[in-house]
Amino acid sequence: MRKKTFFIVLIIFIGYSCKKEDLKKIPGWENTRNYYLEAITDAISYADSLKAEGVKGKNAKKMFKKLRTAFKKSEPYASYLNPEVGHRVNGPALPVFKEDNQKVLAPVGLQKIEESIYEGGVSDTDFRYEVDITRGMLEVLKKDMEKRALNPQRFFVATHQQLFRIISFSTSGFDTPVSYLSMDEIEVSLDALRETYNRSIRDIVREKDDTLNKRFLEALERAENYASSHPDFETFDRFTFIRDYMNPVTRTWVDIRKTSGIWEASDDFPFNFDAPTFFEEDSFNPAYFTSNTNKNPSRAQTELGKKLFFEPGLSANGTMACATCHIPEKAYTDGLVTNTDNKGKPLLRNTPTLLNVAFQKSFFWDGRAEDLLSQISSVFTDKDEFNVTVHEFNTDILKDSAYHEKFKKAFGNVPKNNLNIIKAISSYISTLNNFDSKFDRNIRGEEATFTAAEKQGFNLFMGKALCATCHFIPLTNGTVPPFFNDTEKEVIGVPETAGNNALDDDYGFYWKYNEAIHKGMFKTPTIRNIAETAPYMHNGVYNTLEEVVNFYNLGGGGGLGFELPHQTLPFDNLDLTDEEQNAIVAFMKTLSGSEDVDKY
Repeated sequence: MRKKTFFIVLIIFIGYSCKKEDLKKIPGWENTRNYYLEAITDAISYADSLKAEGVKGKNAKKMFKKLRTAFKKSEPYASYLNPEVGHRVNGPALPVFKEDNQKVLAPVGLQKIEESIYEGGVSDTDFRYEVDITRGMLEVLKKDMEKRALNPQRFFVATHQQLFRIISFSTSGFDTPVSYLSMDEIEVSLDALRETYNRSIRDIVREKDDTLNKRFLEALERAENYASSHPDFETFDRFTFIRDYMNPVTRTWVDIRKTSGIWEASDDFPFNFDAPTFFEEDSFNPAYFTSNTNKNPSRAQTELGKKLFFEPGLSANGTMACATCHIPEKAYTDGLVTNTDNKGKPLLRNTPTLLNVAFQKSFFWDGRAEDLLSQISSVFTDKDEFNVTVHEFNTDILKDSAYHEKFKKAFGNVPKNNLNIIKAISSYISTLNNFDSKFDRNIRGEEATFTAAEKQGFNLFMGKALCATCHFIPLTNGTVPPFFNDTEKEVIGVPETAGNNALDDDYGFYWKYNEAIHKGMFKTPTIRNIAETAPYMHNGVYNTLEEVVNFYNLGGGGGLGFELPHQTLPFDNLDLTDEEQNAIVAFMKTLSGSEDVDKY
C-alpha cells in the first residue's frame, strides 16, 4: 500500500514539475504588451506636441512623423483589440456614414491630419480639433490595451494582420496618400516585429530550432535593409520587395508559430495561418466570408448547387438560370453591356464575374445584399429575373430523376421551397475561386515569366497609379484588409458613354439612405480575370482596359469636369504616360487564372 502511494505521489510530483517547467517556457506577454503600451503612450504625447505646434508650425511635419511612427509600433495590438477605432485612427480621410443613426461624420484621424499639414486649407482651430479627436481615439485604444492581457492568439493574429498591412497598405501608400511616410513605416513595422518577437517567444524558438530563429531574424533584416535603401515612393520596386523580401518573412513566421507550439491556428479568421505567403491558392479562408447558416457545406450540397446553377426550371417562365448571365467560358460574366431580363428587355447593370465573389462582404453593384445567400435570394424574387418566391418550389425540375438522389444526398429530402436550393447554389459559387494566375505564380517565386512591362505595371498599380488603394492586393477587390469585414464602395464618376461627355445617371448605393455622399457610389469589384470580363464598369461603358485606365488617369468623373463633390478618387490627373498605362494593362492581364476553376 505504501509502495502504491509512493508511486502515486511520484507521478503527481513529476507531472507538477513538468507543468511548472512548461510554465517557465511560456513567454512574458506582459513585457511584450508593455512595448505596445509604451508606443501608444508616445503617440499620445506626440499628438499633444503636434497640437501645441499648430498646423503651420515649423516642427509640425516632424511631430506628425513621430506620431505616426509611434502609432505604427502599437498598431498591431491596438487595432486587433478595437478594429473600428484603429481603422478610424489610420483610415482614409473621408466622411463616415453611420448606418445606425444615419449621421455623416466628418473625416478624422491621421490621414486627415496629414492632409491639413501637407496641403493646408484649414484653420489652426480646426486643426487642433482634428488632433484632439485623434488623441481621444488613441486614449480609447490605450485603455483597451491596459484592460486586456496579451496572449498567444492575440499576438499571432495581430502580427499576421500587421504583415498584411505592410504588403497591402504601406507599400501602396494607402496609409499616407499625401506624404508617403508609409514607405519609412515599412521598416518601423518590421523592426517592431523583431522587438516583440525578442520579448515574447524568441527563447522558445531558439531552444527548439535556433537555425529557424536565425533565418527569421535574417529575413527581417534583409527586408528592412531593402526598404530603408529604397525610400522613394514612385521608384520602389514592390514586386521585388514582396517576392524576395516579404515572402521569406511570412514563410519563416509561419514556421516560427508552428515551432513555438503555443497556439494552434484558428479558422475563425479570414486567413489561412498555415499559408506561407498571402498569395497562395489557399491563403484565405472561405468559411470566414460565408453566412453562418451555410458554413462548411458538404460535397453533395456543392455538387447539387452546380447542377442547379445551370437549371432554367428555377425561374417562373423556365427560361433563365444563373448561367444565363454568368457563363463559365466568359469568366462567369456574359460579354454584354447588360444582359436581358425574363421578357427580353435590357437589365439595368453590367454582369459582374462570380470568380472569387465569395471573398467580399457586399453584393450587387449597389451593395444591397450583405451576403451571397441574400444575393441569390434577390435574383429568385426579382420580377425581372427568376420571379419566384423563396417559399415556393417548382416540382417540374424533378422530371430530371437525378435531382431526387442529389437532394436526398445533400439535404436528406426533396425540398418544399427554394431555401436549400439557394444554399446549394451559394455553396457552388463559393468554390469558384482563382488564385493561380501568372501573377500569383510569379509573386510566389514559382516561375520567373513576368515581362519587364508586367512588372512595371504591378509597381505602378501598387504605387503611382493608386489602383491598389481601392483594389487591395492580393484579392484586388474592395474588401478592406486586414479584418475583411467590410467591402468598400466608391464614388468615381463613371460616364454615360465612352465619349466621357456626361455623368451616368445611375445613383447606385444612394437608393438606401438618399444621402448625398452616396450619389453614384458602387462597390469596388475584383479585377482578377479582368481580361475576360469586358465590357467594364457598372454600366458596361468601356470595351477595353485601355479606356478604363485612361478614365482613371484623367482623374475620374471629377477630372472629366463632372460635378462630383463627394468623389472618392483624387481629382487630379495621374500623369501616367502611354507606356505606363500600357504597362498597367499588361499587369492586369496576368491576373487571369486557369479557365478550369470548377472543381465539381
